[in-house]
Amino acid sequence: MQVYLVGGAVRDHLLGHPYHEKDYVVVGATPAQMLDLGYQPVGKDFPVFLHPQTKEEYALARTERKSGHGYHGFEFHTDVSVTLEQDLIRRDLTINAMAMDDAGQIYDPYGGQQDLENRILRHVSDAFIEDPLRVLRIARFAARYTSAGFVIADETMALMQRLTESGELNALIPERVWKETSRALSERHADVYFEVLRQCGALKVLFPEIDALYGIPQRPEYHPEIDCGIHTMMSLQQACRQNYSLDVRFAVLVHDLGKALTPVEELPRHIMHEERGIQPVNELCDRLKVPTYTKQLALAVCKEHLKCHQAFNLKPGTLWRLLQRLDVLRRPERVEAFVQACECDSRGRLGLEDRAYPQAQYMLDAIQTVRAIKAQDLPADIQGPDIGEMLIERRIQALGELKAQQTVSIE
Repeated sequence: MQVYLVGGAVRDHLLGHPYHEKDYVVVGATPAQMLDLGYQPVGKDFPVFLHPQTKEEYALARTERKSGHGYHGFEFHTDVSVTLEQDLIRRDLTINAMAMDDAGQIYDPYGGQQDLENRILRHVSDAFIEDPLRVLRIARFAARYTSAGFVIADETMALMQRLTESGELNALIPERVWKETSRALSERHADVYFEVLRQCGALKVLFPEIDALYGIPQRPEYHPEIDCGIHTMMSLQQACRQNYSLDVRFAVLVHDLGKALTPVEELPRHIMHEERGIQPVNELCDRLKVPTYTKQLALAVCKEHLKCHQAFNLKPGTLWRLLQRLDVLRRPERVEAFVQACECDSRGRLGLEDRAYPQAQYMLDAIQTVRAIKAQDLPADIQGPDIGEMLIERRIQALGELKAQQTVSIE
């Protein structure tokens, strides 16, 4: 029985990157031996065990054979005769197909260290094409390591294109697509994930609403980058640059989906694109089973982002109703996230990436202004329904005073 640290932990150890998750492979052991040592079984498709103290995962060395469609379409074989090399060859990339023993010796039968040195993301074997999830994983690794100079090998990109054309991506379950996508959105260069998917054709299959934005023109006086798809990726870059949350990043990603539905005769103008975007945002979120809060913020940004850009011109009553729709009294953090997404939209334009967005501070001040007015501050003789009416009246009045202050400061 031999135990090896494998996968991402070995890769990041060699790169000098911090890592927290550790996966181990056990060669030459049976399930009975693992149980006798106190390991707890958790695997359903193949034997995986939790260490009795650390609770880290230890999987028996295995081989696999394609037996159906999609991510689960595999048959696994574990036996004491399965070698480390046989286990590693089933992995996706050479840089993930290395192992390290307790003494720190590296086992690298497929050239992972060389590809690390050359900054190449390369598949281990042609079995790569058997697992459609690997298209998303490679795109995610590209997003993670692009700042370190990593690129996808041409032959690996060719296999990703073949996998896309095979129709296998349609067999991926929504939860797996969202899991990989949400992890990719959390990377510093999340836009690379979507660009890679577009390059191999997978964006059109898995995210047709986003793919449809490419080639759609916008008015150059407002959008010097012109192309809606490019603007979306530039906006997402801004969200990553500011290290905004996953929810904000996703909202930025889908904020302009309605522009793909603008009638050709209206281009390059996009009148009513906010309303047109509601349906595709709903469809994408429902298809991928996007979490409720994430979906709600995305819909709010899609529908209301132009009002944030126009905040200085909104009448106090209009601004109050916007804040109400965003649930400012119960969920001020959602309004803040909304403002962050709108800021990214404004700065996601060619040559305007560092442009000031004073609307953000104005909106944040508006949040504090309306939340500072509470029922206990009203005269004691105000009772019943009059309380709600007077609160609204005072909040709108306070927003009017805020607007007047803003006007004076601008002048």
